Amino acid sequence: MLTTRDKWKIYKSVCITSFVIVIALMVLQKNIIASSSQLLEGDLSRSRQHSQDIVKTQKRNLFRKTENFWKVEKPEESTKELQVVNEHHSRTWDVTSSKCKANLNFTRMVWFSGLEATFKQFLLYRHCRYFPMTINHPEKCSGDIYLLIVIKSVITQHDRREVIRKTWGKQKEVDGKKIKTLFLLGAPSKEEERANHQKLLEYEDYIFGDILQWDFLDSFFNLTLKEVHFLKWFSTYCQDVQYIFKGDDDVFVSPDNILEFLQGNTEKNLFTGDVLYKAKPIRRKDNKYYIPLALYNKTHYPPYAGGGGFLMSSSLARKLFVASESLDLYPIDDVFLGMCLEVLHITPTKHDGFKTFGIVKNKKSKMNREPCFFKNMLVVHKLLPAELTQMWNLVQSSLKCSNKVEIL
Repeated sequence: MLTTRDKWKIYKSVCITSFVIVIALMVLQKNIIASSSQLLEGDLSRSRQHSQDIVKTQKRNLFRKTENFWKVEKPEESTKELQVVNEHHSRTWDVTSSKCKANLNFTRMVWFSGLEATFKQFLLYRHCRYFPMTINHPEKCSGDIYLLIVIKSVITQHDRREVIRKTWGKQKEVDGKKIKTLFLLGAPSKEEERANHQKLLEYEDYIFGDILQWDFLDSFFNLTLKEVHFLKWFSTYCQDVQYIFKGDDDVFVSPDNILEFLQGNTEKNLFTGDVLYKAKPIRRKDNKYYIPLALYNKTHYPPYAGGGGFLMSSSLARKLFVASESLDLYPIDDVFLGMCLEVLHITPTKHDGFKTFGIVKNKKSKMNREPCFFKNMLVVHKLLPAELTQMWNLVQSSLKCSNKVEIL
């Protein structure tokens, strides 16, 4: 028979055991709740990330059908395409960030304070050399290309691009020689252009597939950025191009005359155009091309071709890319190319068929609008879209000129 002491021991053991079981159950329940909470939070996090990915994908505007350009595609298809695009860029154009801080070392220099605001801005960010690509077409350099036409343009000048595509910039093949065309653009410099105009540009590119765009502001001083970006792009993608014509979007060009000129070419380092020798830096502040002494203190520029249009060999273009990386950027793009040629010890060749200042310098002269002169030129600057269309139609018609000027 159990004594009172024995009963007390049993009661005590039962109480302790029950207490331990209760504690264990509480701990177990807490762990289950925590696990459930983590799982729920993980699901929510993945859901939020999935939504963000969908939004990012939608912003890429990857479309398949013309009639659906202004609509967003299904997330699954767009995400797949986006991954392919990113993988391709990572192996080719290697610049993915546009973050660049000002070089404040200039602010400590006495001469810097006397510069105009535009030159201060240029110098503070001159080291920001390369930017990401917004629109890319590496396939433009696939296959053997005899002549690559490259045209500097800005986002609002779609009318100029349209006329060029219909006239001298039309892609074609002549006697087995392929001619392809590209337009070079930066990002819109005005806030109101960054949404609507950018969307229109993307649609324009969807139709024609001939635009290269980088994420730097399109401005006068940034024309040199457009130059070095193209040289880098060309060196990256274009292995089978023989010649490059590079010009503005307000020039008249005769591809037939260019092809005729190139037939007899044996120069590997060809660089020809409307070359200026012994040109002096302009010191008048009211001039568009004004350069302060602090930025360039020499008496003359090296020989350079007017930026309205020039012709060069592909082998030289690759050398120019290497030379460009050894120099600080300069705010006048055609002068900068002359500096690159000077590094290579190459002098550009002047050709009378390139008229980047008009056929005659007197802008009011009727000779500047005489189609018989245009018929024998390689490049004439400058014509607005309506003028270019009219002149092109006249030159391509059965035009009879009494006195032909031989320049080729």
